[in-house]
Amino acid sequence: MVKTMIRIFIIIFFCFSSVVFAKDTIPQSEIEIKLSFVPLVKQTAPAVVNIYAKRIIEQRRSHFSKDPFFRDFFRNFGQLQPRVQNSLGSGVILSADGYVVSNYHVVGGATDIRVVLHDGREISGNVILSDEESDLAVLKLDTDEILPHLDLRKSDTVEVGELVLAIGNPFGVGQTVTNGIISGLARTGIASGSAKGYFLQTDAPINPGNSGGALIDISGSLVGVNTSILSRSGGSNGIGFAIPADLVGQFLTQAKAGYSGFIRPWAGMRGQPITFEMAASLNLPAMSGMIISEVHDLSPFAKAGIQVGDIITKVDGLDINSPAEMLYRMSVVGIGTTVDIGYLSQGIMQSSRIDLVEIPNLEAKQVTLGSEFIFSDLHISELTPEFQSKFGLSFSSKGVIVLDPARIASRLGVRRGDLLHEINEKPVETIEDAISAISSIKSSGSITIIRSGRRISLRFRL
Repeated sequence: MVKTMIRIFIIIFFCFSSVVFAKDTIPQSEIEIKLSFVPLVKQTAPAVVNIYAKRIIEQRRSHFSKDPFFRDFFRNFGQLQPRVQNSLGSGVILSADGYVVSNYHVVGGATDIRVVLHDGREISGNVILSDEESDLAVLKLDTDEILPHLDLRKSDTVEVGELVLAIGNPFGVGQTVTNGIISGLARTGIASGSAKGYFLQTDAPINPGNSGGALIDISGSLVGVNTSILSRSGGSNGIGFAIPADLVGQFLTQAKAGYSGFIRPWAGMRGQPITFEMAASLNLPAMSGMIISEVHDLSPFAKAGIQVGDIITKVDGLDINSPAEMLYRMSVVGIGTTVDIGYLSQGIMQSSRIDLVEIPNLEAKQVTLGSEFIFSDLHISELTPEFQSKFGLSFSSKGVIVLDPARIASRLGVRRGDLLHEINEKPVETIEDAISAISSIKSSGSITIIRSGRRISLRFRL
């Protein structure tokens, strides 16, 4: 009986001693992490901040703005009035000298930003680099003190099933910690604000306000920046997405180098993932890679001899299955370097080194029409590789791009990024063509535009 009691005491002692030790050391395994997340949270939470931002937006007000039936019809009518828009989110301190990463949709265009540290102190911050397409922004805090920060995890080492914590400010209730696992890698085509990028997927609960917060591993390193969720209700449904730490690291590098906008390498090509039908018809060994559908003559791919119909399979030895994944791989390496492109051409596997360069900065003639034209203040430009890439236009497309439709053209349905193809049935290939055609319009006419690959005809009477 005494021996039995001693055995029970020893077992209980070691169980409780494990818990005590776990409170003082960082867990090194899944077994230890099950005992407590406390040490991990104490280590990492001070590097996550709450962010409150204000931006001024202009909104048209009309008598019909509250009527759902007429709202869309009258959206371009009425007087523009400024309105304050508040947003809340989170951020992650990346360096001891106060560089913080968050989402563009949290701080982009903000006129006032308040950053609340883990201990409750407020510090002002300014956005020094932002990119709507990637939905990332870097802030610099106005402080000289040494701040706690997180190290970045190498994204290629992250695996499905890893334990992770999400730290952020959901619904503005204050810093909150949730846990889960990495549910998926290389998610593409997922909307994030205005971005469609390349994400890690997690089932750790993420809610509005978590945007810009940290997704960390059990070693306390930053795996990604929590960005968006898929949900019908607006709350967490176990499907959340984070921007990988490798891309965050490139943003930090460029911010410290003095860039105000993110400079991504120019691919100058377009393609699509290999489908089952494509793999079968092309006798491919596997349904992987992306087939090239268009290549710009000035692109680094064209200079390396890669052509339409070739299939990109790897970048620096890593598998590629979509255009978004390829662009991500190039972006995390950065401008001014080279990458190895593995591709299948006419049934033969080949490899080429390509230089990662900025998009060509070709001069383009731009014009803003004066008051003597019926479309006064319309801002148009010649096409360049930059505009073709930015607005998703074919590299062989010709015409004049709309940079600002202004008031009158906007009322007719013309939008920024539209390609003017014809005006009053006259082809438009140059700025001069556009000016000549517009000057002949008196009170009615037609405009044919190209938008997202679709031809749209607009007839009007002013």
